[in-house]
Amino acid sequence: MSTKKPQQTLNQKKASTDNRQTSLAVLGVAVGEDRYLVPMTEVSEVITIPKLAHVPLTQPWFLGLVNVRGNFYGITDLGVYLGKDSSPFNQKSRILLASPTDKLYGGFIVNSMLGIRSLAEFTPVKAVRKKLPQGAIKPYKDAEGRLWQELSLFALIREEKFLQIARG
Repeated sequence: MSTKKPQQTLNQKKASTDNRQTSLAVLGVAVGEDRYLVPMTEVSEVITIPKLAHVPLTQPWFLGLVNVRGNFYGITDLGVYLGKDSSPFNQKSRILLASPTDKLYGGFIVNSMLGIRSLAEFTPVKAVRKKLPQGAIKPYKDAEGRLWQELSLFALIREEKFLQIARG
């Protein structure tokens, strides 16, 4: 038996996995001046900003609750949650709804949508900072040289900080 064949199979599997990752559909969004790429598999719906039910004594990044088709979503100002200054929302602003499990629901307000893209359009770059923002997977550059961060909403929803909305 040749030992090359299993190695070729392993390399083919790795190439197949790499191709799936680079062809992953991502949603481009702007949060303030920053650009993010969110995997489409993590976005259940994109909605305009409705009237939110305010919840007193919560973190500054927690904006309130909204009922979408019988599910309550806690709505987060994504920029403030990531440690940025709050940016005003306008008619281009949207809420990205995400639900990694049947019991966890989160909505993230972004300043504007920048379209659905393929991750293959971007080139991975070394992290500019030693520590990436919470939920950030890795940085990329587009053809024009602009910096983007791939961001996992599911990772944010599962963070202890996200689950503790009470001001303390």
